[in-house]
Amino acid sequence: MRRRIVISGVLAAIACIILSFSHEQKENYHNTYQNNIVAFSHTEKELLNFISHQQTLDSNNIIAIKAKIDSTRLALKSVDFWLRYLDPLAYKNINSPLPVEWETEVFEKFEKPYKRIGAGLTLSYLYLDEQHPKKDTLVAYLSKAVAATDGYLHDSTTRHINSFHHFYLCNRLYLLNLAAIYTTGFECPNTDAVIPELKHMIGAVNGIYASFNNSFPATALPDSYTLLAQKMQTFVAAQPNDFTQFDHYTFIRNYVNPLFIINQELILKYGVVSRSNVDYAMNKNATSIFDKKLYNGQNAKGIYLRVKDSATLAEIEHVGKLLFYDPLLSGNNMRSCGSCHKPTQYFTDTTIRTAVNFTRTGQLARNTPSLINAGYNHLLMLDGKHISMQDQGKDVITNPDEMASEENELLKKVLSCNEYKNTFKKLLKHTPQEPEITFEHIVSAISFYYNKFSQFTAPFDDAMNNETTLNPQEIAGFNLYMSKAQCATCHFAPQFNGVKPPYVGSEFEVLGVPNDTGYKAISPDKGRYGINAATETHNAFRTGSIRNATYTAPYMHNGIFNSMEQVIDFYDGGGGAGRGLNVPNQTLSADSLHLSKSEKANLIAFIQTLNERIAFEAPPTTLPQSKIKALNNRKPVGEY
Repeated sequence: MRRRIVISGVLAAIACIILSFSHEQKENYHNTYQNNIVAFSHTEKELLNFISHQQTLDSNNIIAIKAKIDSTRLALKSVDFWLRYLDPLAYKNINSPLPVEWETEVFEKFEKPYKRIGAGLTLSYLYLDEQHPKKDTLVAYLSKAVAATDGYLHDSTTRHINSFHHFYLCNRLYLLNLAAIYTTGFECPNTDAVIPELKHMIGAVNGIYASFNNSFPATALPDSYTLLAQKMQTFVAAQPNDFTQFDHYTFIRNYVNPLFIINQELILKYGVVSRSNVDYAMNKNATSIFDKKLYNGQNAKGIYLRVKDSATLAEIEHVGKLLFYDPLLSGNNMRSCGSCHKPTQYFTDTTIRTAVNFTRTGQLARNTPSLINAGYNHLLMLDGKHISMQDQGKDVITNPDEMASEENELLKKVLSCNEYKNTFKKLLKHTPQEPEITFEHIVSAISFYYNKFSQFTAPFDDAMNNETTLNPQEIAGFNLYMSKAQCATCHFAPQFNGVKPPYVGSEFEVLGVPNDTGYKAISPDKGRYGINAATETHNAFRTGSIRNATYTAPYMHNGIFNSMEQVIDFYDGGGGAGRGLNVPNQTLSADSLHLSKSEKANLIAFIQTLNERIAFEAPPTTLPQSKIKALNNRKPVGEY
């Protein structure tokens, strides 16, 4: 008995030591977090205090203030790893790129867009470039930032630091932003500071990695990861501070994407669990940043979401294809989805600026968008009118200017065809929420069919996944895209559309697109304003993908430009405002990019590497027969 008591006492002592050791180790990482946040907060407050003691803002102290903002931004980069993930709304008060944002994020897109007022370091720096900046406005921007930073020390946030789960999710977002925004100047108003900030941040994050590994040895980063992260730091340290000379291509291909791949494997290995809306769209099974499964923008299956087996999915795809090319869906049985979205033309129509309207008496207002990669947007249509592919389909089919169908009449016609009726009856067992065949069954089959053409990859994806490489001109084009040409500040990797990490919202831009190539007037199309009327949304349009852009001319919402060269010239000249049009809310800089002829050629060479190798299919040669004999004269695809 005594021996057992002694052993128990020894075990108890060992347990106490282990608990004490574990507590100290966790405090190591916890203290790293606390100390870095406090240090950043102190730097912010010093900046705010410096500005508060200025009597006025003039050319002399503005230079000093900008220098202090630059140093404060470096302190921000020491904690950006945590701040951006743990509380993205607070982050917008610390480093918002825009004074006003209208947001409709994926987990809230059933609600009306809401107005988000920005604040923080980027806006403060930009504000100092305006004529006659006022101290009170600057103080207001920075006061919000200070208050937001203090919130990261509250228990509601710091409790996450006691578990390993948040770390791998923070790290995932950090790596995605390394590929998409940190090297582009998207949130850095001083382009001279982009790479110095990057260098500082990577060093700080490697310190966070070491602290985390000390505190969480059971779920630590492996040596393969930390060694590669150190090599990335060495690579970046050797790069020029000029972001136009930075090798974005090698940085992402050789370091960022391989690190992301390892982090994804660790998320699965350690059973990382997210409780944050930040991760809503992310797919933990994606094996690369340039994996088409990286994030989910839309539910292409619609009402068939529960269907998993391949045989049933094949049936849905088959009936969806028939319906896509069946003019039965139009009011006059002469027009189908395929009339405007032609498969041989990347599911758009490259033969006309805007499609003819239903009555053939005029043209539609907007260019036909490609359906390829549409599912990687959270809001659909150029004005973001719809939140789902199925709603978009319903709108087009029932729009009097497009297909002019009526829901009840359409269902009657579709169900008059035994092939359609029998297929949908079989599928009803998979849709218990809808026991009768509905319009939703039809549009869901169509969206599932055309979405399959969005699963293909491009040579650029292969290069980023180390399966091949690009030639020097293509690499130069990508590096231009990420820096001097400023393309990447709106078209974000990997889809090169307006959806940036963490891929929960679609962005809109005001470019000042003209109504004519002579730039006599801006396009009268109000864009997003028609959906969400606000000063900032006048003439705003959703940022589309530049994947397959080589094959999807004419360009812009009104099809005004016929060639890629014209589009690049438009951006190079500062959009509409740069050409003298009155576009007071233009989000594109009105300054020229000063791109040379060879630089423009390099950009086009890179854009061509985003052309996907899509296995297109021919339309069906016959369509299901109807009990209504008059309908059996309809032609696959339609007549116009």
